[in-house]
Amino acid sequence: MINSKIIKIASDTKNSGLRNIYTHKSSIKNSLCGDKIKIELIVDKAKIKSIRYETEACILCEASACLVAKKFINYSLKNLLKDINKLKEKIKNKKTILPLKFTEFKYLLDKNALNRVNCVTLPFNALLKAFKYRL
Repeated sequence: MINSKIIKIASDTKNSGLRNIYTHKSSIKNSLCGDKIKIELIVDKAKIKSIRYETEACILCEASACLVAKKFINYSLKNLLKDINKLKEKIKNKKTILPLKFTEFKYLLDKNALNRVNCVTLPFNALLKAFKYRL
């Protein structure tokens, strides 16, 4: 069952919708469930200045995309790969204690959604793909 907190997170559409203005972009599909996400990023001086996304996905993926778009604005590219991999590892291992800067993601990883980890990590994979990091 999806709780009201996840619905509230997913309903924030501030960064939703592509504008075709970007320095980096990617699209990716979850081969297990069919969720799709496209992202556009504007990067300036080794910092992410803007993230826009568009999904055809479940509410968990939509909520995760929303949080990714909020969390990684003004984020240093230097720390991006390290921090995303650290977070993905905790999610993959079903750890409930996340790094402090990513505590909002705990709502997406309750006991009812643990089997849908790929839905939650799809926006992270799209972000890494935009910078051509290995997934």
